[in-house]
Parts: sequence; C-alpha cells; structure tokens
Amino acid sequence: MNVLATAAFENAVRNPSNPDHLMVIKDVPRRIRIYANDTLLADSTNALRVLEIGKSVYDPVVYIPKTDLTAEFEPVEKSTYCPIKGDASYVALDGDEIGWVYEAPIEMAGLLKSHFAFWPTKIRLVEGD
Repeated sequence: MNVLATAAFENAVRNPSNPDHLMVIKDVPRRIRIYANDTLLADSTNALRVLEIGKSVYDPVVYIPKTDLTAEFEPVEKSTYCPIKGDASYVALDGDEIGWVYEAPIEMAGLLKSHFAFWPTKIRLVEGD
C-alpha cells in the first residue's frame, strides 16, 4: 500500500478478527436531503459518510442522524450483524423496507449510533443546496 493510501486508512475502524475489513467514517460537509419519490425522508447538515472495505470495496453509504428524519418509519422484523458496526435494525416506509439503523453499535462504531441509512435503489439522495 502506498503512503497516501496508508495515511487515508490510519484512523479506520478495523475488524479485530480480520484487519482487511475496515471502514472510515467521515463527516459530510454539505447538506443532504433524502427522498422516496416526492416524500422528503431526511434533511441534514450532520450526515456521515461510511467508506467500507470487506469482501469487496462497497459503495459509500450516507448515514443520517435520527433527529434529522422528516418521515415516520415502521420497524421491520429483521436484524443483521456486522463485525465492525454491530446489530442493524431495519425500517420500512408504507410497508416497504427502505433502510437500517444501528441503535446500539459496537463501541468502535459509536459515531453511527441512531443514524439511519437507506437502500440506494429506493431513494434519491441530494447533496448540497
């Protein structure tokens, strides 16, 4: 790995049992709005972007604080576990699963606590004003 890449991952959150599985959490410096069709789901200037490398390089995911949600979501009876984030709970909008949240992430992913992410194929994300 070159010096630039090494510096970029210096503060990465790493899977203790697989150091090649890691994520970097970055503040999003601009306003984020998320829509499902014409319904505004979230409007935030406090979003986080997660860049994750695991079995492959995953597409970046934007996480929105619960306080910046503008829609009501229903819980879905589903959960998954990530070794660098913890247990995710899933949410639906009008009966359609649309995203997930880490209400109690593991300590090393604490920045993601109560932040919601959405399936990119089900939303439209607008970054900037």
